Amino acid sequence: MFQLDIPGFGPVRLAHLVSDYTGTLSLDGKLLPGVRDRLLAISEFMEIHILTADTFGMVREELQDTPCDIRILTGDNHDVLKEEYIMELGAKSVLAFGNGTNDRRMLKTARVGMAVSQGEGCAVEALIAADIHVRDANIGLDLLLYPIRMKATLRF
Repeated sequence: MFQLDIPGFGPVRLAHLVSDYTGTLSLDGKLLPGVRDRLLAISEFMEIHILTADTFGMVREELQDTPCDIRILTGDNHDVLKEEYIMELGAKSVLAFGNGTNDRRMLKTARVGMAVSQGEGCAVEALIAADIHVRDANIGLDLLLYPIRMKATLRF
């Protein structure tokens, strides 16, 4: 579990990292350099969940040997499915990562929502819904590995 008290933001007690894959942890379906090592370190104190449409069909291959629960979403309403997943886990115990319009609801619902911009950019609705914006996934994951950075970002 990740625990941090942030002045003005309040207590943060996180058991789950829930992340989109395409455009958030990957570019063109390939896991970004450095992400696997950070996910391995984070898996020591949080459960990792990947929610994705798997646009490039590579998520399982790219995340093999990485301890995470991968859910490939089908059909429509991925924004609703992601939000419901967060609520089932207990939204107050979730940090959510995403970059797309279909991530906006989970970013807003999670205790901490993190909008990620990299090679595919970040939808404005995701930015508005998030608590934090980072320019790449590794910077965002490092906020869990070096919590004082998150405290400095979110404190009032």
